[in-house]
Amino acid sequence: MEHVDAVVVGSGFGGAVAAYRLAEAGLSVVVLERGRAYAPGDFPRGPAQLGRAFWDPAEGLYGMFDIWSFSDCDSVVASGLGGGSLVYANVMLRKDEDWFVHEQALPGGGYESWPVTRADLEPHYDAVERMIGVSPYPLSHAGFDDTLKTLAMRDAAAELGLDWRLPPLAVSFAPSPGAQPCQDVPIAGPAYGNLHGVPRRTCRLCGECDLGCNEGAKNSLDHTYLSAARHHGADLRTLQEVRRIRPRVGGGYDVQYVEHMPRGDETGSDGDGPPRWTGPHTISCDRLVLAAGTYGTSYLLLKNRAAFPGLSGTLGTRFCGNGDMLAFLLRATDRSRTRPIRASRGPVITSAIRLDDGADGRGAYIEDGGYPEFVDYLVEGADMRPGRVARFLLRRLRNILTHDTNLSAEFADLIGRGELSGTSLPLLGMGRDVPDGRLRLRDGRLDVDWTAESSEDYYERLRAIMRRIGDVLGAEYADSPPWWRKRVMTVHPLGGAPMGRHPGEGVCDAYGEVFGFPGLYVADGAALPGPVGANPSLTIAALADRMSTRILEARASVAASVARAEAVRMSAVPPVAVGPVAVGPGVVPVGAAAGAVPVAAQEAQEAQEGQETMGAPETQAGGGTAQAVGAAQAGGGAQAAVSEGRPFTARPTDEPSVFEGRTSLWFVEEMQGLLMPGPPRSPAHRGGAGGCPIAFRLTITIDDIDRFLTEPEHEGRAEGWIEADLCGGRRPIAGGSFNLFVPGETAGQRRMCYRLHFWDADDRPRTLAGHKEIQPGAPTRLWLDTSTLHARLLEGHVEEDGDEDAAVVATGTLRILPSDLVRMLTTFRTAGPDGGAAVTRFCRFFLGELWEVYGPG
Repeated sequence: MEHVDAVVVGSGFGGAVAAYRLAEAGLSVVVLERGRAYAPGDFPRGPAQLGRAFWDPAEGLYGMFDIWSFSDCDSVVASGLGGGSLVYANVMLRKDEDWFVHEQALPGGGYESWPVTRADLEPHYDAVERMIGVSPYPLSHAGFDDTLKTLAMRDAAAELGLDWRLPPLAVSFAPSPGAQPCQDVPIAGPAYGNLHGVPRRTCRLCGECDLGCNEGAKNSLDHTYLSAARHHGADLRTLQEVRRIRPRVGGGYDVQYVEHMPRGDETGSDGDGPPRWTGPHTISCDRLVLAAGTYGTSYLLLKNRAAFPGLSGTLGTRFCGNGDMLAFLLRATDRSRTRPIRASRGPVITSAIRLDDGADGRGAYIEDGGYPEFVDYLVEGADMRPGRVARFLLRRLRNILTHDTNLSAEFADLIGRGELSGTSLPLLGMGRDVPDGRLRLRDGRLDVDWTAESSEDYYERLRAIMRRIGDVLGAEYADSPPWWRKRVMTVHPLGGAPMGRHPGEGVCDAYGEVFGFPGLYVADGAALPGPVGANPSLTIAALADRMSTRILEARASVAASVARAEAVRMSAVPPVAVGPVAVGPGVVPVGAAAGAVPVAAQEAQEAQEGQETMGAPETQAGGGTAQAVGAAQAGGGAQAAVSEGRPFTARPTDEPSVFEGRTSLWFVEEMQGLLMPGPPRSPAHRGGAGGCPIAFRLTITIDDIDRFLTEPEHEGRAEGWIEADLCGGRRPIAGGSFNLFVPGETAGQRRMCYRLHFWDADDRPRTLAGHKEIQPGAPTRLWLDTSTLHARLLEGHVEEDGDEDAAVVATGTLRILPSDLVRMLTTFRTAGPDGGAAVTRFCRFFLGELWEVYGPG
């Protein structure tokens, strides 16, 4: 089973921040995101694309928008690498200091209480703003100073004496920090690069923020935190949906997930058909960060509640919609003339009006809204009233009678002058509604018990002030259609696993750690015990940054104390003989038994702490199987206290329930090299130049060591990913196998065989088939033979007996660098009874086979 230091479920504002902070500190991190990655230019725009831009895998839909409808409220959330940052309106406001309330009574009973303060979050607000890059709308600069909707909001606020401001936006208006704002010019990239590898350009004021920014001007999490996380070695896996979570015996967590396999391109009919996925797959971790969004995280905890005895009874409570409300101001006028607004020009939101708590209701923000320009046509089409159509028909009849063949004026009148779309303004409200809703399961599905009734004073206050803004602008006020039935539509659902001071008050503490379950964290909107009031993205990110700081401080403290204590203990450990090789205490052990023991190799790694970070996945440590086992201590009941080459606290025996009665072993191997297109004797190979880079990261799992040693195939499972330009980038492995020391084609020859099935980016099945040749000869050949993989990329999912008939896409070699060895050792893990004894047998088998091939005689 694959094991890492931390698994992060979801890649929104909580998950992305946690992934970056933990990876930057050297932890091995896997991010499991159910949705796709979207580079600039990938976001849907045409009708065929938008028609499939929704999330419902059971119906073959894998798009961005996930729409929920409950009994009294509706909601829209996001699915994709970057979570809600892909489709939010960019506003990064801090929660008002006065709104961090403590035991504040709520209408209808109960209270709202925040176990953190504004002062607690200030340094983390600062850190997030720097990392994402925020700036107010540059209204005073040329090219931006004529944004009419912003000027209209400013004028109305001044007339009414309201607190108007330009909030910080996560948008690049300038090509680099400190430069002058300029539309549609290239953006300078950060030092950590960009995971999409696609150029970005500054904002061109198209109003398409909520559909995904095809210019890359939005500083969404995929361009910032997630790109930096990948730079530091985080493994970002898309289309991986978590289904189950559970604690592990001895500490840590198992995470079970499926991998969605969409059929064809979203825009074509090839996308139709029954859903397809692989799994369930399982990965284990020392720390599990739940950041799947309010609905996703709450659902996981509710669904898996039986696996977490003693979980707080507050699970599911404190739900609210952050006071979200949508209304419209229609046909603005100015002294009997129409007043242009042009809501389609600019980012979706440019300015905000703040309302403090008052006798007539709790506090709120009102923000100007926007939309893409094509919506103007829809608005005008919907406003094509019968009188306009009748006038067109009468004129057309007159033209026929008078033989007038020019219809230009008639069609111009039919289309109209855009008065409705050009003079109307959406208003977006959000604020401190009452967090008295409850999330629960009904027939296995998520449901919400929450209405707007207890927040009626808040909503009525918000609507009244919106009307007053409309009066100043000479505009008609209109509620959104859902409000006609008192239904709330929210894009900011919060609560469900609220933080509190103790289990009677919340599911998790003020740092997001779940009470009673060390290493389990909630890092998204589910952890909020009430509304933020402002747009919640920045506060969620700041809380995740604070949580990450806490994790890393605790880790450093424990690692330092363990290292000091065990350095003394290890000095008394004698060498252990394994076959013809004696292994001393200065190497990393791989076995698992009760009472884990750090070793000298850990101390060497710890000396580099703070000076070195993990490389990107392409260069991250791998290692050769032969060297790792040859250097591993097999006798003592000890387990490495490092993970992926970083010091970490010791852990006791690992015994997940999926391996009852068996002892398993797993390790991580990474290789990289070049593939040449075509079969070995093709023209590309004869040219001898170029080649396409390829790399993989595999977790090799031996489910039952005893069975593995006795069966002649010596077969294990291979899971992970392959990355190659020939295949469209990084692709998850759908199924793979590994065979150790099977007989070769000549006497005395052995082979290590790899067979990896996956789909490329064009949904074509592919197989990477490779082997390492262990040839009889001088011992000096051992390194070359065990570190070189001869590989072929084949069409289809090919089994071993079909290699000769399969079409060859490319051939080449992958290799391991000697520097991978130390870090390779740290990935070995065991699970199940008698781990130390089982590993001893495994090592003796491994070294014995090498002795047979390379030993004297």
